[in-house]
Amino acid sequence: MPNPELLNILPQLASGSAHTHTLGFKLESVDGEKVRLRAPYKPEFVGDPLTGVLSGGLVSTLLDHVGGLSVWLALDQFQSIATLDLRVDYMRAAAPGRDLIAEAHCYRLNRTMAFVRAWAFEDDPSDPVAASQAAYIIHKPSLRKDLANAKGGAA
Repeated sequence: MPNPELLNILPQLASGSAHTHTLGFKLESVDGEKVRLRAPYKPEFVGDPLTGVLSGGLVSTLLDHVGGLSVWLALDQFQSIATLDLRVDYMRAAAPGRDLIAEAHCYRLNRTMAFVRAWAFEDDPSDPVAASQAAYIIHKPSLRKDLANAKGGAA
């Protein structure tokens, strides 16, 4: 069972920043080790005006953000992370006029790194618009700073 404090702040982590709020990201669900995020269709995020298909940048941003949420879920706490590597495979155009959903799972976690797989789709995860593989750095307090604080000095 995930940390209740983390579950309480996940919706804010999903959409609380100016960037994610503007994009309209909303936490859809947490199911075991998987997290689901929704990006509503907005005409201003269309990448091709002739077809109405959402921008690939929106898809990448959604996959990266849901991946970060899955890292926090795996860590069972919020702490500073950064995307080190993100590969996105676009498989088809997103359906015009439809919200986009993304799911992510942090499948490997060690002391300094987290590895995530994510996919974006409209209705069915088995018919993805795009899939991603990502690596995130987990920031830890500096050991030198911790040692200096323990000794009462500066690092």
